[in-house]
Amino acid sequence: TEAMTMGDRVAVIRKGELQQVDSPQTLYEHPLNLFVAGFIGSPAMNLLEATLHRGDDGWVAAAGDVRLELPASTLSERAGLAAYDGKPVVLGIRPEDMEDASLVADAPAGHRLRAEVDLREALGSDVIVHFAVGARPAVTEDVKELAVDVGVEALQKVQEHAESGRTNVVARLNPRTRAQKGDTIELVVDTTRLHFFDADTGAGIYSG
Repeated sequence: TEAMTMGDRVAVIRKGELQQVDSPQTLYEHPLNLFVAGFIGSPAMNLLEATLHRGDDGWVAAAGDVRLELPASTLSERAGLAAYDGKPVVLGIRPEDMEDASLVADAPAGHRLRAEVDLREALGSDVIVHFAVGARPAVTEDVKELAVDVGVEALQKVQEHAESGRTNVVARLNPRTRAQKGDTIELVVDTTRLHFFDADTGAGIYSG
């Protein structure tokens, strides 16, 4: 956080190897790989195993019970996604790119997910909610290393969730949300800000 707020350019290094060097905003919006994506941002980016499908009505990212319709702008900005039709990817959703559906007017069904709140953290300027979705978490070497940085227990939880087919997801919501622990709520995902990574290499999927 200090590097992001104080630096004009920030370098992310993993095991002595430079991963990416750029402005803080570019690191946040266009991470070159899974490690950078998971390292930059607080709370950290949610990472799910997903598959991309191209249908008659457009593209869909399917992660277990979660199905999100992708706007045409996503495919034009990330031309490389066209090569992943029917293939597995890692889907990244930043906590701040979700909002309580009751506070968003006319959000389409294809941009929503439904969940039960497991934990609510009121921070004044925003509210952090934790919930589980019926989708497998991405478990790659990058994700494992990021989890170990948090603690061995974090890595164990990621592996346990992968085995159960469920993922703990974190969302940063407007403080006007009335969502409380135990409530079932609908969340709107800003699908223009989703992130996609190659499931094998961890590289961000951008141009073709």
